[in-house]
Amino acid sequence: MKIRMKVLGVTYSQLQQGAYILMLTEEGGTRRVPVVIGVAEAQSIVIRMENLTPPRPMTHDLMVDTMSRFGISSKEVNIYKFDKGIFYSSITFSNGDNDVEVSSRTSDAVALALRTGSPIYMDEEVLQQAGFESSHFESAASDKVEENDYEKMSDAELEARKKQAVAIEAYEEAALIQQILQKRK
Repeated sequence: MKIRMKVLGVTYSQLQQGAYILMLTEEGGTRRVPVVIGVAEAQSIVIRMENLTPPRPMTHDLMVDTMSRFGISSKEVNIYKFDKGIFYSSITFSNGDNDVEVSSRTSDAVALALRTGSPIYMDEEVLQQAGFESSHFESAASDKVEENDYEKMSDAELEARKKQAVAIEAYEEAALIQQILQKRK
């Protein structure tokens, strides 16, 4: 069964240097899926989410323009497999007469879907394997501490809090704690 997903946002990965986390969420549901993506793809996704217009077309913009000129549309994105930490995706294209499914990196498929308005789907099995309930995330995030309170904590307390934040995908909180720890050194 395919579950419709939407893009929740993109954040810097605290676990993998030079990488970003694309957070997908189940439409009308509570499950979320973090997908590790590269810098260029993160930039392309954020540019579209923020409705920014770069001075020159990004690769994904070029692809959409080319598709349009040749009468090709993107019908859907399907994230169909998760194996050894890697997501496998496809994009279904149509010229009006024929539909063709093309393998794609998930980050590229999502960047394209955001530009074309194509729906993003994830197989239920993938969602179960790679997803988590946002209610766990939200209950832990509601226990958030103010920046002033972090300053009063010991390094050991901050390290523990940072690990907890990373575990629940609260990357902004983890980054803030890391900044405080770095200031102390």
